[in-house]
Amino acid sequence: MDDTLQDARSFPRKRIYIVDDHPTFREGLVQILGDDPSFAVCGQAGTADEALAEVGHFKPDLVLVDISLPGKSGLSLIKELRAAQCPAKLLVISMHDEALYADRVLRAGADGYIMKEEDPEEIMQAVRDVLEGRIYVSDQVLASGSRADEEAGQKSRSLDLLADRELEILELLGQGKTESEIAPRVGLSDRALNAELRAIRRKLGFASEEALVRYAVRWIETCSV
Repeated sequence: MDDTLQDARSFPRKRIYIVDDHPTFREGLVQILGDDPSFAVCGQAGTADEALAEVGHFKPDLVLVDISLPGKSGLSLIKELRAAQCPAKLLVISMHDEALYADRVLRAGADGYIMKEEDPEEIMQAVRDVLEGRIYVSDQVLASGSRADEEAGQKSRSLDLLADRELEILELLGQGKTESEIAPRVGLSDRALNAELRAIRRKLGFASEEALVRYAVRWIETCSV
């Protein structure tokens, strides 16, 4: 028997499921992963609900999850998969700054976090590390912990007070998004978004939305340093 064929049978390919609402990015991941004979993409989804319905059927070894998904967020997906005792490894691959979300996704049950802007080689290394049982985050996050919160926040304004969706809303505000742009991104009506903004202001101690927006912008600038 050919040695290559024997090796392939002895070490079956790891099954990977991709959850991202951008088809072009999903296809890019499929191509990157397809270059490694030890991986096989077993399925794709554009929403958390679609992934929840399919992951149990496909039984992947690893699920790649984006944070920003239409409706239910990637963080919510991670929590629901873990609540359902999904044994797959979970790696977040997102455009969101790692310093903002790494701690949260790990607490939610993920096994690693990497940003979409990383080189394909680094993405592949993150996939391998997580599949081999290691936690993957950048050296900067390991060294700095919650530096962004520490530097940008005032003593009474800890971002730990915010729920996951509230943090996502704050980040979008800091990126200059309007309320009409934010509402569909986080799956809320305009009225529900206004209620969330009031809750965020109350938790962080701001009297006006203008003050909250200024804080959000400074916070994002600090995280980008």
